[in-house]
Amino acid sequence: MTRVSFSIADLSTSDPHYIEQAARLLLDAFRDRAAAWPDIDSARREVLESLEPGKISRVAIDDEGDVLGWIGGQPQYDGAVWELHPLVVARHVRRRGVGRALVQDLERAVVERGALTLWLGSDDEIDETSLSRVDLYDGLPAKLASFRSGGDHPADFYRRLGFSIVGVMPDANGRGKPDIFFAKRIGE
Repeated sequence: MTRVSFSIADLSTSDPHYIEQAARLLLDAFRDRAAAWPDIDSARREVLESLEPGKISRVAIDDEGDVLGWIGGQPQYDGAVWELHPLVVARHVRRRGVGRALVQDLERAVVERGALTLWLGSDDEIDETSLSRVDLYDGLPAKLASFRSGGDHPADFYRRLGFSIVGVMPDANGRGKPDIFFAKRIGE
């Protein structure tokens, strides 16, 4: 697939059109997953929360002015660690460099703010990884060592970007539906 042309810019409250597009991307991307954002109002609230002071919210915009992707970041541990939350890319441009560029852009921004680590959680609610539907309280190290993913789970994407699995929260989304924690050392 060929790469798509886009630029990355800050999202702000003065961009209601981009806020709406980011909310619609979020709703579309997670429609087959958990009900974290069951409607456009909840998705819009998530976008607006990403604009709070101290957080980072960036969008990938194509030449026609359409939002192709959105990423957010929020500081933790006095800014030494940042959480990547969320990342969403329009279905028609996935696997064309938008997500990678957004993550790399966020990495640069948080390193400039003194971050040492970037982390994220990625739920498995629909059996897309080997950590789903198993007892993670028994033999967890072996299960992490033999981790595999499939479907549309983003684990392989994050691993290609240098993230490692650093933990898991069993049953975070119901019995056998974990939240998988990924992290990457980014600062000096």
